[in-house]
Amino acid sequence: MQPGKARVRKRIAGPQRIARVAKPSRSAPRAVSATKQAKVKLKAKPPALGDLTQLLGYSIRRAQLWIFKEFSRQLAAFEISPAQFSVLCVIDANPGVNQLAVAQLLSIERAGLGRLVDHLESRGLVRRTASAVNRRYYVLYLTEAGIALLARMKPAAAESDKALAAKIGPRAYKELRKALSIFVEDG
Repeated sequence: MQPGKARVRKRIAGPQRIARVAKPSRSAPRAVSATKQAKVKLKAKPPALGDLTQLLGYSIRRAQLWIFKEFSRQLAAFEISPAQFSVLCVIDANPGVNQLAVAQLLSIERAGLGRLVDHLESRGLVRRTASAVNRRYYVLYLTEAGIALLARMKPAAAESDKALAAKIGPRAYKELRKALSIFVEDG
């Protein structure tokens, strides 16, 4: 480039911008007769699950969702989640338990358990102290309020199990408990 001359860039022609035209507004939907609505409802079928219905894992997952919803409903009056209930049960059965051991036993990530314990501690249900054996760990205890709340929640948890037994029948309930016990034992 020569000194004193400005460099000029050429513009590459692109598509021309077109002014947007406002679309006409849609008119209100037409009224449909009640008989026509009834016919449409009869024709509409829910989507099929396909091969999922043949997979035991899918059925177990659907059962777990139903059980979790029922259990959450039972615990709602106490403002406790199923995970929080589980943590309270483990601490009750093992006073002074190491926080890491609770996380491993319940298959909860350490950070997630930390948040759960923070919440339970802020509600006055759990007391967390540094371990006398290893200061890097925290040990957990239920407070009096935690013991009392857990005692009130246990019947609600039992009601959730009764609802499951009622849904599938007492014999199937016993067989299911027996079949699934292997997973509880494996941890």
